[in-house]
Amino acid sequence: MVLDTLGGSLRSALRKIASATRIDKPLVDEAVKEIQRALLQADVNVKLVMTLSNRIRDRALDEKPPAGMNPREHVINIVYQELINLVGKSSDVKLERQTIMLVGLQGSGKTTTAAKLATYFQRKGLRTAVICADTFRAGAYDQLKALCEKQGIFFYGEKGNTDAPAVAKRGLEAAKKYDVRIVDTAGRHALEADLIQEMEDIHAVVNADQKLLVMDAALGQQASDQARAFHDAVQITGVIITKLDGTAKGGGAMSAVAETKTSVAFIGVGETPSDLEKFEADRFISRLLGMGDIKTLIEKAQEIQADEEMDVESMMRGKFTLKDMYKQMEAMNKLGPLKQIMQMLPMGGLGLELSDKEYQATKDRLDKYRVVMDSMTDAELEDPKLITAARVKRISRGSGTPPELVKELLKSHQAMQKAIKGMRGGMGKMNMKRLMKKMGPAAGKM
Repeated sequence: MVLDTLGGSLRSALRKIASATRIDKPLVDEAVKEIQRALLQADVNVKLVMTLSNRIRDRALDEKPPAGMNPREHVINIVYQELINLVGKSSDVKLERQTIMLVGLQGSGKTTTAAKLATYFQRKGLRTAVICADTFRAGAYDQLKALCEKQGIFFYGEKGNTDAPAVAKRGLEAAKKYDVRIVDTAGRHALEADLIQEMEDIHAVVNADQKLLVMDAALGQQASDQARAFHDAVQITGVIITKLDGTAKGGGAMSAVAETKTSVAFIGVGETPSDLEKFEADRFISRLLGMGDIKTLIEKAQEIQADEEMDVESMMRGKFTLKDMYKQMEAMNKLGPLKQIMQMLPMGGLGLELSDKEYQATKDRLDKYRVVMDSMTDAELEDPKLITAARVKRISRGSGTPPELVKELLKSHQAMQKAIKGMRGGMGKMNMKRLMKKMGPAAGKM
């Protein structure tokens, strides 16, 4: 997975900078070489890698740190900024009434993505509908219908009808009361003339506000050719990169899209309906570098737990109670694999390279944390400072866990509270001590 392989290599390079006693040319050269290797292994174009490397080296050696930032923080911030420039800006798909047309080659995951995209908007509070205008692939109708019904999403299709533009037109009419209407179109094994013509005919009927190209991350650098060809044909407004969780070529695909001046709108990071994320370059790079993405985590928790209010502003001011922590851990079971969620959390897992066995052990520990919190009073959950040594013993007996686990939970909560408060100021205002914690224990040994 790109977040594992690429992220681990980039974090290794930054740890060397973070733990250095001084910033000099040999150190910068060594870090730049490690960044180069990481990006090349992720299939990023050689020319792009060299351009980025030169910019990092020149800025790290020539620029003076701004006020309030030491040289190590400044160099890390340069790497952060240049990586954001590499992957480009995100496509602005707003949460509003609109019609979206999906295009792409066969096998890119377009049909599954149509259902995921509808689920995304549904969880944001918009009424969504999906129209199956893929009349070419056998099974597309049944697959999309089943996916939509499972998520409670309105579906329209005409099984057996090969007139895709007509199906799209009637589908839009049937779904006119819905806020977001997603039209799934047919793909081919290659960008053929009849596919281009069909896309143009459907677009003439649909007149979509957004035309999103769905593309497999495994394409790597070849993604640029596909993005350019589709853009020339129908003027795409954004790209959805799928299967980013299962390929080492994800870096190549993302940078290739940015190179064509097309922007990434969403990324697919798993198999479940919720495994589609709106792409935001700063958040994505923050996760790659092991700094977490607490904002996305909170947004996901809010979507899953829409019936439970979460005071986001108070949390970002550092008011993060055990009750908030409990809600987030409860939501994890609905948010997808623990590994994916922990990459967003500003706690132990960030910056560390964990095996699947270690992730399972972490999941088991979080389950025990929930048992401990179930033995606390509402007052204790709201204000952990109330928990004295005597209360620790009571909670330990009530939960059937050792007192050490109760104390460990309280320490983990304090660490999360401090990290969330630190996120408030953003990358530029984050002090080195907090930055080191986010990069793992090895970086903290300065």
